[in-house]
Amino acid sequence: MIKQSISVIIPTYNEASNIKILIPLIWELSEGKVEEILVIDGNSTDETVELAKSLGAKVFVCPKMSRAAQMNLGAINSTSSIFYFIHADSRPIKGFVQDIFNNCENGKLAGCYRYSFDKDHFLLNINAWFTRFNGIFAGGGDQTLYITRSLFDELGGFNENYTIMEDFDLVRRIRKISKFHVIPREIKVSARKYEVNGWLRVQVANLLAFTLFLFNSNPNSIKSLYCNLLNQQKT
Repeated sequence: MIKQSISVIIPTYNEASNIKILIPLIWELSEGKVEEILVIDGNSTDETVELAKSLGAKVFVCPKMSRAAQMNLGAINSTSSIFYFIHADSRPIKGFVQDIFNNCENGKLAGCYRYSFDKDHFLLNINAWFTRFNGIFAGGGDQTLYITRSLFDELGGFNENYTIMEDFDLVRRIRKISKFHVIPREIKVSARKYEVNGWLRVQVANLLAFTLFLFNSNPNSIKSLYCNLLNQQKT
């Protein structure tokens, strides 16, 4: 049996405040089972790069500020058999490495977690509740994503034409040749996008973007619509 190893890959842009929390948390919760943490930065203007290096992460600067391109660069530079992609403002839970190892050993080669928000709000709790279902909305980047290197390579990685919806595109392609799984435990994710824009505005933007995605609209059109509707988007 091939020895399992896992690399955590984090795309960043001006995420110093989150990185200084996330990286130590990953090291702590992984209990020595994470092979490496790779921070793939999109030319931040804050201290993200310096902080990540000081906290023991391998840091690569991507010439293109795009999550798809950044995460692909992370995969290329990874040494592990399994990738775990995390947004800088998401927080994994104790035992996440063993969850992923167990799934992969049981032939569940790709999947994500449920989540709850870091802010207690009725409407946000409704959103979070739906992440337990393995439907067409499962696998968004906030849910984090694990995938074996072999499956990732077979799919050709993230499609860099997508500067948003790259996660849903990958999951859609995963489902064509394999199964996708939702681990029945909750990570914690940030509500900052909702705090800046309001719940209804984010819901409308998400719904319109996802509808365009389902109808295979031009990725640039999806990004343009989404960014015009929302302020201060995450990278």
